[in-house]
Amino acid sequence: MNDDDRLERLLHATLRGLPARPAPHDLESRVHAELARRAAQTWPRRSFRHWPMSARAGFVATCGILAAVALLSGSWMEVSIRTLIESDVLANFWVRHLTQLGAAAGDLAVSLANALPAAWLDTLLAVAASLYVCLFGLGAAAYRFLYLRPVNDRLTITSGDQ
Repeated sequence: MNDDDRLERLLHATLRGLPARPAPHDLESRVHAELARRAAQTWPRRSFRHWPMSARAGFVATCGILAAVALLSGSWMEVSIRTLIESDVLANFWVRHLTQLGAAAGDLAVSLANALPAAWLDTLLAVAASLYVCLFGLGAAAYRFLYLRPVNDRLTITSGDQ
């Protein structure tokens, strides 16, 4: 054995011989209070793993149905709106004007995109990305300021109830 192994064994034996320290009373009471609070929660407030099997199956089925509707409704809506506009069923005054307004807005967007130099578009994208990063940083700072409180030189999460 080398010196590191002997030192490790000696340190391990010394530390194992020390008596176990009990947890501080306030820590123990806080842990018990939190366990009691979590046990008193209803199943929708618990994690998905603790939900009843019927609720889990219903949630997964509902999500699947909503995803299928979202995927299928896009193509169905496009076809049905185009069919209705081309037919005389919805040849009303407001439908014509709304479609003309949408076409004009699209033409304006295309004209603006063609008129702006590429360097400006790159600058606009860089500004938008930096603003997004700033917004993310502000959100993180607000979370830290509002929900994290120092307790004994450690940051802990506090609930809004306190």
